[in-house]
Amino acid sequence: MTHGPARDLAAALCARYEAAGAMPVDCAILQPAETLLDLYGEEIRARAYVTQDPARGELMLRPDFTVPVVERHMRGGAEPARYCYTGEVFRRQEEHPERASEYIQAGYEVFDRADPEAADAEVFALFADLLKDYPVRAATGDIGVLTAAVTGLRTSERRRAALLRHLWRPRRFRALIERFAGRTPVPPTRTALLASADPLAGAAPLIGLRGEDEIRERIVALHEDAAEPPISAEEVAHLDALLKVSETCPFALERLRDLAIDLPSIGPAVERLARRCDALAARGVDVDALGFEAAYGRTSMEYYDGFVFGFASTVRADLPPVATGGRYDALTARLGGGARIPAVGGVIRPDLLLAIGEEGA
Repeated sequence: MTHGPARDLAAALCARYEAAGAMPVDCAILQPAETLLDLYGEEIRARAYVTQDPARGELMLRPDFTVPVVERHMRGGAEPARYCYTGEVFRRQEEHPERASEYIQAGYEVFDRADPEAADAEVFALFADLLKDYPVRAATGDIGVLTAAVTGLRTSERRRAALLRHLWRPRRFRALIERFAGRTPVPPTRTALLASADPLAGAAPLIGLRGEDEIRERIVALHEDAAEPPISAEEVAHLDALLKVSETCPFALERLRDLAIDLPSIGPAVERLARRCDALAARGVDVDALGFEAAYGRTSMEYYDGFVFGFASTVRADLPPVATGGRYDALTARLGGGARIPAVGGVIRPDLLLAIGEEGA
């Protein structure tokens, strides 16, 4: 597969990143699978190309740059730090076979603990400037507001953890909300299991990887969950209202502050959004016209945990976003052995810029 024009455009983008203070870095195309499996579980296999090496074990073709860049920085990078990179990434496209499974990314990452909202604004404003001559429309969101809402729900820690784990799978998230709110009938098989004094009595010999102790722990967890009162209809209604927020930033901020009266756990995240809006305006971004969607970014890579943004084509609705990015503070702690530094970044796809540039010409 040839990437000539896209590679040239990626190099030009990286030159702009360097002019903004970034240090160019490179990352191996073959990445250890263990790190990504630890982060995302077995589901990452559905999106990545996996191979075996007799000496290095299981490897993946690089599905993105962020994880290896974070690992590199957490091994001893200076602070603050800015990095840029270009190169191929590889994603399986089973749901969208018409989309490329190998393409170039040109990315920019900022590690800076001094003022996270200012760093968010720096990255977004840089991307907006780079894309100003292309037919694109920006969208923003904040995963931190939604995670704060889930964390504040009056339910068990196990249920909150399940909801947070499936935040990036909207249909599964909705199914869990319906179940935890008592709106979904309990399957007959689970009812029978919960009614049994010893579900494993007389069971067939165990096969598979799960042992008897693990199965019994799961049964105990199901009993505890069955005894948990449902999430209140009021809380579900507030969460639904939050997910429906889709306005320009000033009106979204006003709506979120209203919701924070009933969902006080989102208050600090909403005020971080307010500071970010001020920082964006200070960098010349027209915040009054900038869109904010509370549910935006829920189908991206799971490491985003705060500000998220994207730029989509206005002339090719069939294309994925030409640029995406966001904040991933928790990822730095996961890969840094507990050490943590606020981090934000994004990538641009030069192949898509070339496609929409031709359409807009």
